[in-house]
Amino acid sequence: MLKTALINLSAIQRSYKKGVLVLLDACILPLLMWIAYSIRLFEPATDVMSGLPLWFAVVSVLGLTSLWIFGIYHAVIRSFNENLILRLALATILVVVALYVLSYAHLALIPMSIPLMFGFLLFAWVWGSRAFIRFLVGYALSSHIPKIRVAIYGAGSAGQQMATALHRSPHYLPVCFLDDQPNLQGQVVTGLKVYSPKQLIALGEKYAINEVLLAIPSMNKQQKIEIIKSIEPIFAKVREVPSLEHLVDGQLQVSDIREVDIVDLLGRDPVPPKYDLLDKNITDKVVMVTGAGGSIGSELCRQIIKRQPKLLILFEQSEFSLYSIEKELSVLYLDKVIPILGTVLNQDKLIRVMTQYAVQTVYHAAAYKHVPLVESNPIEGLRNNSVGTAKSLNAAVMSQVETFVLISTDKAVRPTNVMGASKRIAELYCQAIAAQTSKTKISIVRFGNVLGSSGSVVPLFKQQIAKGGPITVTHPEVTRYFMTIPEAALLVIQAGAMGQGGDVFLLDMGESVKIRELAAQMVRLSGLKLKQHPEDEGDIEIQYTGLRPGEKLYEELLIDQSNVQPTSHERIVKSFEKFFTLDELVLLFEKLEEVYTNKTDLDWVLAQLEYFVDGYHRSKDVVVN
Repeated sequence: MLKTALINLSAIQRSYKKGVLVLLDACILPLLMWIAYSIRLFEPATDVMSGLPLWFAVVSVLGLTSLWIFGIYHAVIRSFNENLILRLALATILVVVALYVLSYAHLALIPMSIPLMFGFLLFAWVWGSRAFIRFLVGYALSSHIPKIRVAIYGAGSAGQQMATALHRSPHYLPVCFLDDQPNLQGQVVTGLKVYSPKQLIALGEKYAINEVLLAIPSMNKQQKIEIIKSIEPIFAKVREVPSLEHLVDGQLQVSDIREVDIVDLLGRDPVPPKYDLLDKNITDKVVMVTGAGGSIGSELCRQIIKRQPKLLILFEQSEFSLYSIEKELSVLYLDKVIPILGTVLNQDKLIRVMTQYAVQTVYHAAAYKHVPLVESNPIEGLRNNSVGTAKSLNAAVMSQVETFVLISTDKAVRPTNVMGASKRIAELYCQAIAAQTSKTKISIVRFGNVLGSSGSVVPLFKQQIAKGGPITVTHPEVTRYFMTIPEAALLVIQAGAMGQGGDVFLLDMGESVKIRELAAQMVRLSGLKLKQHPEDEGDIEIQYTGLRPGEKLYEELLIDQSNVQPTSHERIVKSFEKFFTLDELVLLFEKLEEVYTNKTDLDWVLAQLEYFVDGYHRSKDVVVN
């Protein structure tokens, strides 16, 4: 009954709500004055404000007018905050001053302590009544909604803001703070007790914690990893507030809470880029990116446009991908972005575009990258990755482009698949052309997997966890190197600027990661328990599906481990590797075009890959189609 009445009351028009509050205060304020006199004189039957017959009306008018002037009746009760405390204090002071004026004007008998006592009672009434109404209405509106019980890690400014915001939310219930500062532990902050993180396991049971919110925006990557590891035993979901520079107004709200991205945990703390290398081939130059709509290509475009090129040519065969990146960049750089639909297999068009816009730098990112797909479509993969690179480079040389950078992969090193072999053939062609010309500086940049790219395991695992599992991993021991897309793009640009001709640059990928451990960590971040075996208790199981066609247990970045030298950048090294003459490779590419036309001689093609590419041996999974 009461619950229904409160819900109906909360739904009435705002003007009616104001009227109810004004009427309530008008009735209570004279009572507060009587209480002040009763306390002061220890006599309930005492005269109140003697000499002023309509004292109760005067008290009501003074109080209501003051509260109205300072906007107390305009405030939404559910958002009563510190700003309202200040305004209420000013309204109270105004009433106290008005009562002293009445006393000194001898309009009523008002002892000196009465205005102060009434001011205290007025403040307590207004604040307490609004808090009580807020509690009742909030309870009525949200009592039927199950709440997520949240422990806030960090009792600083960000944590306090989040606690206040969560208290107002119908979906969350903050239960405690965790903070490693001894001077805060045991204190009560915004109504929540602060505990040591060492007590987390006991607190998880005591408060039935569903979620831990990281509210330390300044923490670095290593601190975040250690905190998340300490949370794992209670199987609580981990989320975080963004860094302060990502906030628009500096005030945290429930909507600012975000998932902890596994990318943030695997990626490394960034090394400041060398801006002279970033600017060298970009600033005030006409730059072209092939495969501009792909994961790496689009991030290259984002980083390039920040370095103020004269023009940025987006070359892409996928209409939707081209539309997406062109739309994103054109919002701020409309006059500098030229979108062009086309394939890198069309050398004439490439020459026409490069000549028309006087392109000075080319980043060649166009490629088929999915290993099993290329294994099932070997001729198409070879043609796009190898022949496409050759035609792009030919066009660049004929158009007198200053710099050509091939984006390669760690899968080109002793590959077990056609995709990796096709990229190594592309590298060999670049090295062969570099030996023939000095007008176009040609560089090759080789690196491993990028987190969040199309085909990355991270988005796949997220989908599988959202569906309740299982998570599919190819092999318990499979490992991969990982790098964030922005870091990879910045290093590619810097490496390309160091090239002199035919250089193979390798990006420092950090430590390799077991895919099984990556999957397990993503499960724990979701607050779920990993099932080690089908019969175990838990939420998500990992299923091993076996290595896919052409897939390796681990990847390498170097063919010859001894033939490496450092560069001026701490995360980029240069490799010196054997290459073939241009004449040998030209014959290979001509034959590849013939094979593509009649879809025969796959055995010959695979034999050529085994001849040209160190470590490659054909797989039984390669098919003609």
